[in-house]
Amino acid sequence: MIQKKNMNKKWHIEDQINPTSLPLSLFNAASNLIWTTLEAHNQIRIMLVSSAKMYKNYIMNFLLLHFLLHLSETQAAFGVSGGVGIGVGVGNGGVVWVGGRINSPEPPRSSVPKLNGAYTALQTWKSAITDDPLKILDTWVGPNVCSYKGVFCSNPEDEMASSTVLVSGIDLNHANLQGTLVKELSLLIGMSLLHLNSNRFTGTVPESFRDLTSLEELDLSNNQLSGPFPSVTLYMPSLIYLDIRFNSFSGSLPQELFNKNLDAIFVNNNQFEGEIPQNLGNSPASVINLANNKLSGNIPASFGFMGSKVKEILFLNNQLTGCIPEGVGLFTEMQVLDVSFNSLIGHVPDTLSCLQDIEVLNLAHNKLSGELSDVLCSLRSLANLTIAYNFFSGFSQQCSKLFFRNIGFDFSLNCIPGRDMQRPQPECSMIPGGSLSCIRIPAPNPLVCGALAVSSTTKNTDHSSPSP
Repeated sequence: MIQKKNMNKKWHIEDQINPTSLPLSLFNAASNLIWTTLEAHNQIRIMLVSSAKMYKNYIMNFLLLHFLLHLSETQAAFGVSGGVGIGVGVGNGGVVWVGGRINSPEPPRSSVPKLNGAYTALQTWKSAITDDPLKILDTWVGPNVCSYKGVFCSNPEDEMASSTVLVSGIDLNHANLQGTLVKELSLLIGMSLLHLNSNRFTGTVPESFRDLTSLEELDLSNNQLSGPFPSVTLYMPSLIYLDIRFNSFSGSLPQELFNKNLDAIFVNNNQFEGEIPQNLGNSPASVINLANNKLSGNIPASFGFMGSKVKEILFLNNQLTGCIPEGVGLFTEMQVLDVSFNSLIGHVPDTLSCLQDIEVLNLAHNKLSGELSDVLCSLRSLANLTIAYNFFSGFSQQCSKLFFRNIGFDFSLNCIPGRDMQRPQPECSMIPGGSLSCIRIPAPNPLVCGALAVSSTTKNTDHSSPSP
């Protein structure tokens, strides 16, 4: 099954920021040594400000460090007895400056102009955070925002690119921070990843976030955010991963959500209501999770016209009615389908037998009826089949063999004669839905899934509205 995030190389920001150069590592280690040495000797404060990782300037930095080590040993030459701060930095083009100020409360500004905006954004956000039990923000001091815990910066390939250093990601998952999201975060225009799951952020998502044009992953899950669906996310042109689950968003889901080029949509465990937009089938997402909301109405017919690359669909625990669309059999790469805890009626489509990669199929707690077919119970990848709490009247011998294949098979509380733990007969005398029960379209025997795909693709083409 697909994990929460597809952490491939492109999204692995940590791989982009870890030092891989010996001179850079030596520079960082020596910087820490000098800081400690000068702190012990008359409390001289040294601040090293670097534009980013300037690999080609390491010789200048190395000579500078030797100079400072010599300085700590011959401090009398400065006539310093305490209370003096010496600022050391490398500006654009490798220009070195050394200056002294007494009791300076303000750090020097970053030598990279775009990081000055990041400093403003992050310090403003820091002031809006009211509780930081893990003391993560204690590291958010000074102009070098690239050293802040949870903040990642891009790595320029050469010194000429040093002015393009940007904050490329923020990952504060499980930080348990309490506060709000501030509009100034939109200043981080180069950010491609914002992960804030498992915190205690409240309020809404600022409209200014539409300026985050480079953002690819937005994870705001497991917070206390509220208000309508954050429509600002629909205006982020680079966004491919949207996760706002486990919040208190409410209202309806916008149609534009399923027109957007997203690979993963997680809006489960909120308070969304109303019908699922009819253009659900337009979504190119491989994972869609709408579970645990208050969505009602039928599963849109366009559901059967979604791309064959869909891997996980979760509709569980809503208030959905009607039938399971026949086109579900098009999802030849489907691994998880969960429509449990709704009020779906009718037979299980024979086209489900085309889901040869399905691992988890959960139809429990609905009002489904009829018999399970042999082909459905013969799916090669099946690991768990749950049909409990329905009105099924039987299943074939092939389904009985699931127990011997070590496959989870729960058929309790149905209307299957001769089986234990079934509904009382009076409950089985009337099939839910009555005359409104779904019309079953018999599939050809054998069912040719490839032909089904071609046929449905043609229907989808006819169904699609023409381009303006």
